[in-house]
Amino acid sequence: MATIKDSVHDHIEISGVAEALLDTPTVQRLRHISQLGTVQLVYPSANHTRFEHSLGVYHLADRALAELGIEGREAERIRAAALLHDVGHGPFSHNIEELTYRKTGKYHDDVEELLASGDVGEILREHDLDPTHIAGLVAGDGQFGQLVSGELDVDRMDYLVRDAHHTGVPYGTIDAERLLRELTFVDNELVLTEGNVQTAESLLLARALMNPTVYMHPVARISKAMLRRASERLLATTDIDAHELRRMDDHDLLVALRTTQATEAFAERYDERRLFKRAIWTELQHVPDDLLDLDHDELRELEATIADRADVPETNVIIEIPDEPSMRESSTRVVVNGEIRNLGAQSPLVNALRTAQRGQWRLGVYTTPSAAERVGRLAAAELGLDIPGGLVTESRQGIHATLDEFE
Repeated sequence: MATIKDSVHDHIEISGVAEALLDTPTVQRLRHISQLGTVQLVYPSANHTRFEHSLGVYHLADRALAELGIEGREAERIRAAALLHDVGHGPFSHNIEELTYRKTGKYHDDVEELLASGDVGEILREHDLDPTHIAGLVAGDGQFGQLVSGELDVDRMDYLVRDAHHTGVPYGTIDAERLLRELTFVDNELVLTEGNVQTAESLLLARALMNPTVYMHPVARISKAMLRRASERLLATTDIDAHELRRMDDHDLLVALRTTQATEAFAERYDERRLFKRAIWTELQHVPDDLLDLDHDELRELEATIADRADVPETNVIIEIPDEPSMRESSTRVVVNGEIRNLGAQSPLVNALRTAQRGQWRLGVYTTPSAAERVGRLAAAELGLDIPGGLVTESRQGIHATLDEFE
């Protein structure tokens, strides 16, 4: 048995197949994948990694198994899946996942190939565990996959608390112990037992508060968009392909960007934290519906047109249109008066949070500080944005309610 001191859960004890997996290159690589990607440019202490998060998920999964009375081989499968659930992440975690998915068709939880090969596959088979079954649990398949990836998964219970701890933002605080104690299976469905609507709401509320403050903070969004664009140019101008990029860690990617002529300017900006600024930052209600449906190539064409009209390099205009707001946690299942209900149908808080989430949504157009006003004006016309009172740019004070003190 190995005992590891953790900043969030104190001491974590690891044994069995998880202990055997711990020092494999596949798992150790996670020490070099930042948990929050470019968020560390906003919150300097947010430099924790996917490795420590994976340890936390393993620990909470082990606690959940004890509460649920799951033992034997099934328990070992879940423990292995919990430790391995993030091995498919590329550099900077989710920051360039959209790009690699577009090229490879794989998200970070598509890990069957990784688990079946090398030391990981050998160890799983030595412990009489099928790598394909473990990969299915990572993807959330079946009754027990819900523990690893679902509305009540231990992944979320760890990252909310861990991200809040390392950023210093208090909103991710949840009562993980109560959540674990109140989990149960009803008809193979993972639910919270009777009397736990507020417990489910606390998980939902924590995620809703962390989203605008941490995960979708404007600076994090701008730096993520810049990193994704630079990674796209890296693929277009070198022999590196998306499969290779997906297996890099943060350091590998930064070195590649610094040593490639087409991306060295971005690397310098990143290293010195000289980021683009917002030329436009506007709400969902002011965005034409057809813009929300544009694909990647159509967005690139719009960026090129705006850059040409603004007389700036094409690489200096980025349009970012987030997905329309959604709230996966609202489908959490809770037992009320002896029957299973969706939290969204039971809690009036859900509708309020949905409204708040839509109000927080912003379309962003980013460019260099000197070109922000010119690009903003031209982009508003080209995109057909109906912005009350004129442009919403960073050169105008008091227009948009964001966390400018962190910029």
